[in-house]
Amino acid sequence: MKGGKTKSDSIQTGNKLKSKGAGVGKRAKKAVKDPNKPKRPPSAFFVFMEGFRKQYKEENPDNKSVAAVGKAGGAKWKSMTDAEKAPYVQKAEKRKTEYNKNIQAYNLKLAGGGGNDDESDKSKSEVNDDEEVASGEEEDED
Repeated sequence: MKGGKTKSDSIQTGNKLKSKGAGVGKRAKKAVKDPNKPKRPPSAFFVFMEGFRKQYKEENPDNKSVAAVGKAGGAKWKSMTDAEKAPYVQKAEKRKTEYNKNIQAYNLKLAGGGGNDDESDKSKSEVNDDEEVASGEEEDED
């Protein structure tokens, strides 16, 4: 019985599967994503691919392969100069700033803050300035 598994080998394999979780338990423990959370913004390449997919489908209407579109888009992106990529980079940056604003608002909503954060920041700084002035006056009087 060279090369065959012994009873102890099969028991050890079973123990390994139990200790690793065998995949079923991992799915049950995974946290549920909040559908209201803003989606992350696309990178400059994916902004480029949005337009490139439409163009590629017009040029190649019989091609149904997603992989072919991706490969062609990747090759085109690599061959582009930084100047040609600049508009896509700018669009991606704009989307990123919008995302950052949305995610801050989302986080405030989760924390229970709910109000306009610009007004609350101003009022906090004004209050802090007033306290500093008041404490400074007290020190001068002593």
